[in-house]
Amino acid sequence: MARHPRLTTPLVRRNGELVPATWDDALDAAAAGLEAHKGNSVGMFSCSKGTNEMNFLAQKFGRLVLDSNNIDSCNRT
Repeated sequence: MARHPRLTTPLVRRNGELVPATWDDALDAAAAGLEAHKGNSVGMFSCSKGTNEMNFLAQKFGRLVLDSNNIDSCNRT
């Protein structure tokens, strides 16, 4: 099994290549990506081991911030 080096710096894609970035730049890039794909093109999972309150907040985040109804809390297991 091949070992992969552990990332110590966040990476962002610029001109098709992953380049090192600051945490602020990486978080801005992630936010921009989520904003660009808002709606039902994104979805989320929350954990059934979380509290009801945590799963409630997760589904609120998915519906209000991500504007998506694609939410699964996997509570059926």
